[in-house]
Amino acid sequence: MKAIYTRVSTDRQSNDSQLWELREFCRRRGWQNAVEFCDQITGTRFDRAGLDKLMQGVRSGRIDTVIVAKLDRLARSLTGLALLLDELQRHRCALVVTGQGIDTSEDSPTARLQLAILGAVAAFERDLIAERTRAGLAAARANGKRLGRPGTLDQYRERVAALVALARKFHRRIKQRSGKCVQRLESIEPNENAPHRFFNDRL
Repeated sequence: MKAIYTRVSTDRQSNDSQLWELREFCRRRGWQNAVEFCDQITGTRFDRAGLDKLMQGVRSGRIDTVIVAKLDRLARSLTGLALLLDELQRHRCALVVTGQGIDTSEDSPTARLQLAILGAVAAFERDLIAERTRAGLAAARANGKRLGRPGTLDQYRERVAALVALARKFHRRIKQRSGKCVQRLESIEPNENAPHRFFNDRL
Protein backbone atom coordinates (compact mmCIF):
# COMPACT_ATOMS: atom_id res chain seq x y z
CA MET A 1 0.00 0.00 0.00
CA LYS A 2 1.18 3.51 -0.87
CA ALA A 3 1.01 6.33 1.64
CA ILE A 4 1.02 10.10 1.13
CA TYR A 5 2.35 12.28 3.93
CA THR A 6 1.99 16.05 4.17
CA ARG A 7 2.86 18.50 6.90
CA VAL A 8 2.50 22.22 7.54
CA SER A 9 3.94 24.06 10.52
CA THR A 10 0.88 25.95 11.75
CA ASP A 11 -2.89 25.63 11.63
CA ARG A 12 -2.98 28.83 9.55
CA GLN A 13 -1.40 26.92 6.68
CA SER A 14 -3.04 24.34 4.45
CA ASN A 15 -1.98 20.91 3.20
CA ASP A 16 -3.97 21.34 -0.01
CA SER A 17 -1.08 22.23 -2.33
CA GLN A 18 1.02 19.29 -1.13
CA LEU A 19 -1.93 16.92 -1.39
CA TRP A 20 -2.74 18.02 -4.94
CA GLU A 21 0.88 17.54 -6.06
CA LEU A 22 1.21 14.10 -4.47
CA ARG A 23 -2.19 12.89 -5.67
CA GLU A 24 -1.28 13.90 -9.22
CA PHE A 25 2.03 12.04 -8.91
CA CYS A 26 0.23 8.90 -7.75
CA ARG A 27 -2.28 9.20 -10.58
CA ARG A 28 0.51 9.41 -13.18
CA ARG A 29 2.22 6.39 -11.67
CA GLY A 30 -1.00 4.42 -11.56
CA TRP A 31 -0.97 4.17 -7.76
CA GLN A 32 -4.60 4.09 -6.73
CA ASN A 33 -6.18 4.32 -3.30
CA ALA A 34 -3.10 5.76 -1.63
CA VAL A 35 -3.80 6.40 2.04
CA GLU A 36 -3.17 9.97 3.25
CA PHE A 37 -1.63 11.22 6.50
CA CYS A 38 -1.50 14.91 7.39
CA ASP A 39 0.02 16.92 10.23
CA GLN A 40 -0.19 20.56 11.26
CA ILE A 41 2.78 20.86 13.59
CA THR A 42 6.43 21.82 13.52
CA GLY A 43 8.77 19.26 11.99
CA THR A 44 11.18 19.32 14.93
CA ARG A 45 8.69 17.41 17.10
CA PHE A 46 8.34 13.65 16.98
CA ASP A 47 4.92 13.35 18.61
CA ARG A 48 3.04 13.88 15.35
CA ALA A 49 -0.22 11.97 15.11
CA GLY A 50 -0.15 11.63 11.31
CA LEU A 51 3.48 10.54 11.18
CA ASP A 52 2.95 8.12 14.09
CA LYS A 53 0.10 6.39 12.23
CA LEU A 54 2.18 6.32 9.05
CA MET A 55 5.11 4.63 10.79
CA GLN A 56 2.76 2.12 12.44
CA GLY A 57 1.71 1.08 8.95
CA VAL A 58 5.35 0.86 7.87
CA ARG A 59 6.29 -1.31 10.88
CA SER A 60 3.35 -3.63 10.32
CA GLY A 61 4.30 -4.10 6.67
CA ARG A 62 1.03 -2.64 5.33
CA ILE A 63 2.77 0.39 3.80
CA ASP A 64 5.55 -0.28 1.28
CA THR A 65 6.01 3.23 -0.18
CA VAL A 66 5.97 6.69 1.43
CA ILE A 67 5.44 9.70 -0.83
CA VAL A 68 6.26 13.25 0.30
CA ALA A 69 6.80 16.56 -1.47
CA LYS A 70 10.14 17.36 0.23
CA LEU A 71 12.39 15.74 2.81
CA ASP A 72 11.82 18.55 5.28
CA ARG A 73 8.15 17.53 5.44
CA LEU A 74 9.31 14.36 7.22
CA ALA A 75 11.75 16.08 9.56
CA ARG A 76 13.51 19.43 9.91
CA SER A 77 16.63 18.15 11.67
CA LEU A 78 19.26 15.80 10.28
CA THR A 79 18.95 13.61 13.37
CA GLY A 80 15.20 13.16 12.97
CA LEU A 81 15.52 12.55 9.23
CA ALA A 82 18.29 9.99 9.74
CA LEU A 83 16.18 8.05 12.24
CA LEU A 84 13.20 7.98 9.90
CA LEU A 85 15.27 6.97 6.87
CA ASP A 86 16.92 4.21 8.85
CA GLU A 87 13.57 2.81 9.95
CA LEU A 88 12.15 2.97 6.43
CA GLN A 89 15.13 1.02 5.12
CA ARG A 90 14.95 -1.58 7.89
CA HIS A 91 11.31 -2.27 7.00
CA ARG A 92 12.05 -2.26 3.24
CA CYS A 93 9.77 0.70 2.65
CA ALA A 94 10.50 2.83 -0.42
CA LEU A 95 10.69 6.61 -0.23
CA VAL A 96 9.56 8.97 -2.98
CA VAL A 97 10.27 12.70 -2.69
CA THR A 98 8.53 14.30 -5.65
CA GLY A 99 10.05 17.76 -5.32
CA GLN A 100 13.67 16.58 -5.04
CA GLY A 101 13.87 13.71 -7.53
CA ILE A 102 14.31 10.98 -4.92
CA ASP A 103 12.64 7.67 -5.78
CA THR A 104 13.74 4.36 -4.24
CA SER A 105 10.59 2.48 -5.30
CA GLU A 106 12.22 1.00 -8.41
CA ASP A 107 15.20 -1.33 -8.72
CA SER A 108 17.38 0.88 -10.91
CA PRO A 109 20.96 2.13 -10.67
CA THR A 110 19.69 5.61 -9.78
CA ALA A 111 17.40 4.29 -7.07
CA ARG A 112 20.18 2.13 -5.61
CA LEU A 113 22.54 5.12 -5.60
CA GLN A 114 19.96 7.30 -3.86
CA LEU A 115 19.29 4.56 -1.33
CA ALA A 116 23.01 4.18 -0.64
CA ILE A 117 23.42 7.93 -0.14
CA LEU A 118 20.42 8.15 2.19
CA GLY A 119 21.71 5.12 4.10
CA ALA A 120 25.15 6.69 4.42
CA VAL A 121 23.62 9.90 5.77
CA ALA A 122 21.60 7.91 8.31
CA ALA A 123 24.64 5.86 9.36
CA PHE A 124 26.77 9.01 9.66
CA GLU A 125 24.22 10.66 11.92
CA ARG A 126 23.90 7.52 14.07
CA ASP A 127 27.68 7.48 14.52
CA LEU A 128 27.63 11.15 15.54
CA ILE A 129 24.88 10.50 18.08
CA ALA A 130 26.82 7.55 19.53
CA GLU A 131 30.01 9.62 19.70
CA ARG A 132 28.25 12.46 21.48
CA THR A 133 26.68 9.99 23.89
CA ARG A 134 30.04 8.44 24.75
CA ALA A 135 31.57 11.87 25.24
CA GLY A 136 28.72 12.88 27.54
CA LEU A 137 29.06 9.71 29.61
CA ALA A 138 32.81 10.19 29.94
CA ALA A 139 32.31 13.79 31.10
CA ALA A 140 29.68 12.66 33.62
CA ARG A 141 32.01 10.00 35.04
CA ALA A 142 34.80 12.55 35.29
CA ASN A 143 32.49 14.78 37.34
CA GLY A 144 31.70 11.91 39.71
CA LYS A 145 28.14 11.37 38.58
CA ARG A 146 26.58 7.96 39.02
CA LEU A 147 25.50 6.48 35.71
CA GLY A 148 22.99 3.81 34.85
CA ARG A 149 19.45 3.16 35.96
CA PRO A 150 18.53 4.39 39.45
CA GLY A 151 18.57 1.70 42.10
CA THR A 152 15.28 0.26 43.30
CA LEU A 153 16.54 -1.08 46.64
CA ASP A 154 15.99 2.16 48.54
CA GLN A 155 12.22 2.04 48.17
CA TYR A 156 12.14 -1.45 49.76
CA ARG A 157 14.80 -0.90 52.39
CA GLU A 158 12.37 -0.19 55.28
CA ARG A 159 10.13 -3.14 54.41
CA VAL A 160 13.10 -5.50 54.15
CA ALA A 161 14.42 -4.31 57.53
CA ALA A 162 10.99 -4.87 59.11
CA LEU A 163 10.79 -8.39 57.66
CA VAL A 164 14.30 -9.21 58.88
CA ALA A 165 13.43 -7.98 62.39
CA LEU A 166 10.22 -10.04 62.36
CA ALA A 167 12.12 -13.15 61.23
CA ARG A 168 14.65 -12.71 64.05
CA LYS A 169 11.83 -12.33 66.57
CA PHE A 170 10.18 -15.58 65.45
CA HIS A 171 13.56 -17.30 65.41
CA ARG A 172 14.12 -16.37 69.06
CA ARG A 173 10.65 -17.60 70.05
CA ILE A 174 11.11 -20.91 68.25
CA LYS A 175 14.51 -21.35 69.87
CA GLN A 176 13.08 -20.64 73.33
CA ARG A 177 10.15 -23.00 72.88
CA SER A 178 12.39 -25.68 71.40
CA GLY A 179 14.64 -25.44 74.47
CA LYS A 180 11.64 -25.85 76.79
CA CYS A 181 10.47 -28.91 74.86
CA VAL A 182 13.92 -30.49 75.14
CA GLN A 183 13.98 -29.79 78.85
CA ARG A 184 10.56 -31.40 79.30
CA LEU A 185 11.59 -34.51 77.36
CA GLU A 186 14.75 -34.83 79.39
CA SER A 187 12.75 -34.53 82.64
CA ILE A 188 10.57 -37.54 81.79
CA GLU A 189 11.92 -40.75 83.38
CA PRO A 190 12.18 -43.64 80.93
CA ASN A 191 9.84 -46.59 81.57
CA GLU A 192 10.87 -49.80 79.87
CA ASN A 193 7.45 -51.41 80.38
CA ALA A 194 5.57 -48.59 78.65
CA PRO A 195 5.81 -49.97 75.09
CA HIS A 196 4.81 -53.50 76.23
CA ARG A 197 1.88 -52.15 78.18
CA PHE A 198 0.79 -50.20 75.13
CA PHE A 199 0.72 -53.23 72.87
CA ASN A 200 -0.84 -55.45 75.53
CA ASP A 201 -3.66 -52.95 75.90
CA ARG A 202 -4.30 -53.15 72.16
CA LEU A 203 -4.27 -57.00 72.15
